Amino acid sequence: MTDGHGVIAPRAENLTAGVNYVRGWAEARRGAESLAEQLAAFGLETDFPGLAADVNVWGDGLVRLGAVRPDAALLLARLIEAGTAVQERETRPHLSVRN
Repeated sequence: MTDGHGVIAPRAENLTAGVNYVRGWAEARRGAESLAEQLAAFGLETDFPGLAADVNVWGDGLVRLGAVRPDAALLLARLIEAGTAVQERETRPHLSVRN
């Protein structure tokens, strides 16, 4: 069973012939490295020690965050929220900003 992004699928521990695991893992590695750079920019690199690229049984790339302290997850959520608000203001400046 899997969701639309293949995240619920089990990770690939036993490889199946004909599945391009390298493509998926490489995509996941690029995503994990990009996220690691952004986390480092905010001083959060040590708060996500389990950040890693992975791949599921169908060869879809996955980025695993690992176990994260609640305050680090909260800060990451706030950063995402702030970034989303900035993006919203840039793409829809005619709307009033919420307080």
